[in-house]
Amino acid sequence: MSYFTSRRERRRLRACAAVLVGVLAGVLAALLGLGSVASSEPLRRSGYAIGADTCGNGDLAFPRIQIDMKAGFCAGLVASEEDRLKFPRSIVQVPDRDLFVVADMGGWGHSDGRLLLLDPRAPQGGRLKELLAGIEYPFGLAIGPDKKLYASTAETIFRFDPLADNPRGTVETIIRHMPGRRIKLPDGTRLEESAHPLKQFVFDRNGRLFVNVGSHSDDCITPAPITKPCAAAEGTAAMASIWLFAPPAGGVFPALKPGDPDPPHTVYARGLRNSMALALHPNFPDAGYAFLQGENSRDLPDIFKPNEEINAILQGGHYGWPYCYDLSTPSPEFRSVLQSGAYKSFCTAGAVYKPPFTLLPPHGAPLAMLYYHGAKFPELEGKLLVGLHGYRPTGSRLLVYDVDDHGFPKPSPAPVRYHVSCAAEPTRSFQTEAGEVAAAPFDELIAGWHRVNGARPQGAPVGMTVAEDGAVWLVEDKNRSVIRIDRAAGDPPPPLPCDTRSEAMIDQLAAFVARDAQNNVRLTTLRKGLVERHCVGCHSDFGLKPGQSEAEKDGAVLRFMLAQDGWIYPGDPSSGRLRTRLRGIGAEKLMSPGGESLPKTEPGYGRLLDTMDLLVAKMVPGTRMRIKPGPPQRKFFGKTGKECGEIPAGKVVVVTQSSAVDKPGFSRFFRPADPYLNGECTDGDGYHIRQEFLVPVQ
Repeated sequence: MSYFTSRRERRRLRACAAVLVGVLAGVLAALLGLGSVASSEPLRRSGYAIGADTCGNGDLAFPRIQIDMKAGFCAGLVASEEDRLKFPRSIVQVPDRDLFVVADMGGWGHSDGRLLLLDPRAPQGGRLKELLAGIEYPFGLAIGPDKKLYASTAETIFRFDPLADNPRGTVETIIRHMPGRRIKLPDGTRLEESAHPLKQFVFDRNGRLFVNVGSHSDDCITPAPITKPCAAAEGTAAMASIWLFAPPAGGVFPALKPGDPDPPHTVYARGLRNSMALALHPNFPDAGYAFLQGENSRDLPDIFKPNEEINAILQGGHYGWPYCYDLSTPSPEFRSVLQSGAYKSFCTAGAVYKPPFTLLPPHGAPLAMLYYHGAKFPELEGKLLVGLHGYRPTGSRLLVYDVDDHGFPKPSPAPVRYHVSCAAEPTRSFQTEAGEVAAAPFDELIAGWHRVNGARPQGAPVGMTVAEDGAVWLVEDKNRSVIRIDRAAGDPPPPLPCDTRSEAMIDQLAAFVARDAQNNVRLTTLRKGLVERHCVGCHSDFGLKPGQSEAEKDGAVLRFMLAQDGWIYPGDPSSGRLRTRLRGIGAEKLMSPGGESLPKTEPGYGRLLDTMDLLVAKMVPGTRMRIKPGPPQRKFFGKTGKECGEIPAGKVVVVTQSSAVDKPGFSRFFRPADPYLNGECTDGDGYHIRQEFLVPVQ
């Protein structure tokens, strides 16, 4: 179907296609003796259970997904992994068209990125068309002052025409050679994979271009003792900064020809670890109007430290990285640097240092921020929307800030509280080492997006835009989805429960490991060779504390891993996120940082990963069996016959009774702590599936 087909023609063609599909499905069902193809079971797309409810109206009505939202709002699933989305990171509407461009990074495989054209009114499964492919880390998307569409790679910014017959033939690069994936540090060190190579960017109304140049590492730590400032964050090409490019007269950057130099830049602001969320008030750069940045602060193992930040960006300002975090807490690694020289007392008495305007929840990972302007939601007009991508309990939500006439959030005296979903405390006040602090309070447009078995996966919002009709569009990378937020009538449905693994379940699994001598040895090997050597300090301490015995350390590490959402599925190592992250499988970044080289540089590292697989595979006593190929999903039941969910063909379960003593014809297997459990069953002993649905694991 042409993307220039009229709306009336598109509706007629879709109606004909729907009738044809229905007829063919009925014929196929009759031939195969399957009866009606209709099912009372919900469809599942990108991990979401899809029912009959929709969000939106007319041909912009999409399956409503079960995420906990503010009254008056709903979320519809526009595109999913069924549309061949891989790792979507940003979205923008094509001006004056009912079409959108999506940047899909494809993963962290360097040149797997694509730019896609999304037609939300096309039939489900055929809404995306590939425009450009083979792009290194596409991320930023924006409409320029010339109404053309601009995009970024790790090193460049370019424009192109997404509606052209040959979009690649319209590409015009305007900036190149920015610090990207491969960089050379001032001391001569070469990095093959900089920590923050993605380029977010925004235009102001004068056509000036502000670009995020992220830091090369989490905290610029070099071998102790550290006696000098962070060289990579200094000078005219500083990383961890925002670069400003000013266009020539006329306000539009020229296309670069081979051999042309890059346009000059200035370092507009520095000390910003990674500026993935940037928002300009519509009146900026008029005096006093807001230029805001959402800071992804350094990683500390404490779940509540440090806080993320919203910074009010001023030209020439330094915002602290890597010397300060929270409001004015000095980084202990740079103690000697902060005692003398140019950075003496920098965090507490430095004239250049600009502390955060307000704090965001710790480890929330703000990856998108914008001012809402649209007719659909008058109650949001002019307010600041901030998306939190983080996987910690504070993430997976969409915040709304009231702002003043110049676009700045409105701080309130301490205590100001934020929600913590499904773990730790239900709410917590903003705190630093000095105690409770003032902060700007916020509302939550999306409040509950934690994983709930059988209903939804954990949300991971990245890019965000407001369409011309006022709807808010999100792309979500972890679950490969595009979501549209629209108006909803009536009261919102009650929040869904938390479905994290219970303490009782963790106790049971830890006891299984404790009683297995071989798994005890495996756990100790993993704790010493993998966790303590490569994992501690990146995102958490894994429960390890000074003074613990060896056995206590093993137990702490095991319990920590079992408590993380989706890390481990006992008996089925290939399904857990811990395995995919350690081995670099799929779209998410390989862990630990630099892990891609460890199998070559560290003897025995590959065996460590195999040991992890064995620990998980043999965690539960029983026989590992695979769900037999056949229909897409197989139902399983509780002791009383209550239906408990469906498991896709090919998944592995641990069978504890091949012939269930209280359910003839069924096998009993260990409960699946995964999204296939619908949440209505509470059988802690196991679940039951028909014996003929199981085959041995090869």
